[in-house]
Amino acid sequence: MGKYYGIVGYVEDVETRKSIWESKVTEREYYGDIIKNNRRLETGDSVNDTLKLNNIVSIVSDPYALEHVFAIRYVEWMGVLWKVENAEIQSPRILLSIGGVYHGPTAKTG
Repeated sequence: MGKYYGIVGYVEDVETRKSIWESKVTEREYYGDIIKNNRRLETGDSVNDTLKLNNIVSIVSDPYALEHVFAIRYVEWMGVLWKVENAEIQSPRILLSIGGVYHGPTAKTG
């Protein structure tokens, strides 16, 4: 089991003005462990195969993570942002199952 230190991204839709909604991105740093480290290639209708991970990252949660677990969207691992497909609370930890590369909003892109 490897160690983890990196960014977890939270994305929430907030109403900035009446009927105007924008994505608010918050990034926080966490320590944890890599519980499962596995990758797969998916062939489909596209020209290139799609790389997916079957990894589970176990982070040591804080009150913010527990309150906003529904908003966790991505994890930074090995220099890439990966989509969080499942989040399971096992207090004091949260197990994050990651899959494909994340292409949504980030703190840098807004």
